[in-house]
Amino acid sequence: MDDAKPPQGTGPEPKPLQVRRSETIEVTFDPNLCAHSGECLLRAPAAFNLKARPWIQPQHLDAGALARVIERCPSGALAYRRLDGGPEEQPDSEVTFRVRKDGPIWVRGIVEMVDAEGHPFTIGPRAALCRCGASGNKPFCDGSHRQAGFSAG
Repeated sequence: MDDAKPPQGTGPEPKPLQVRRSETIEVTFDPNLCAHSGECLLRAPAAFNLKARPWIQPQHLDAGALARVIERCPSGALAYRRLDGGPEEQPDSEVTFRVRKDGPIWVRGIVEMVDAEGHPFTIGPRAALCRCGASGNKPFCDGSHRQAGFSAG
């Protein structure tokens, strides 16, 4: 599989990767991949707080618990690296696709995709793919389906 970066959308310049560390875990957030599902905010408000600066504060949660929350991020915008020797995320061995009602397609597992020019790129272990056509970062969902009023019927 080619490890090339997936293509960026035709919208504004890509936003930089955010990295936050505690003594036990490093958390990365790629705002270009976030589909705004809110899993992190709901499941770990001490570590993910939009009113705090910085909004990611890994020191407020045990590394194992934080890793489990990050693995629930359907878009793959959140990732981690254990600094305490704990287990790293293992991609699902089986690729699965889950269609969200009036929302994106959630993908789990390592998937090779091909862009419009025929260049392969790899996504995984998690991704949210746009199906409304409104995303500024196709093929990834950026949450635009909400503003667009997308309904799958």
